[in-house]
Amino acid sequence: MKKSTAILLLASLLGLVLAQISLAQNQDVAVVVNPKNPLNDITKSELRKIFAGEKRTWARGVSIKLVVRAPGSLERVVLLRLLGMSESEYKQYWIAQVFHGEAQAEPVALFSNGMQKEAIAAFPGAIALVTLGDVKPGMKVIKVDGHSPGEPGYSLH
Repeated sequence: MKKSTAILLLASLLGLVLAQISLAQNQDVAVVVNPKNPLNDITKSELRKIFAGEKRTWARGVSIKLVVRAPGSLERVVLLRLLGMSESEYKQYWIAQVFHGEAQAEPVALFSNGMQKEAIAAFPGAIALVTLGDVKPGMKVIKVDGHSPGEPGYSLH
């Protein structure tokens, strides 16, 4: 293969990768809870408090179980944006929460949407962020500030 052909091929592949990243970054991320959770709508402010560990129980006293994705996923990027933190700040934040007795442990980071779906079904108080395209039957999507994912005005992407 000629050097110029190889360079052209690499440039094309890079363009495809950048296009996929751009599409992923514009994809809405749904807030998903256990199907038995009566919640249908949440404010962005409440969501921030939940994922920061400041709110620990649902209205009926059920403990909130944070289900988060591993670093590098779109859901994790949206989570960090919601909290206004970098990955290292997030880690330090949870270390401090545990140290001060405000939390028992950092939220467990799962590596796949399938694992998230299982965790959401297993824990009545579970809440997670899931890319809209990965929402599966059995996952209850709730509105954020009155908007569903995919609607104009939806703020998690």
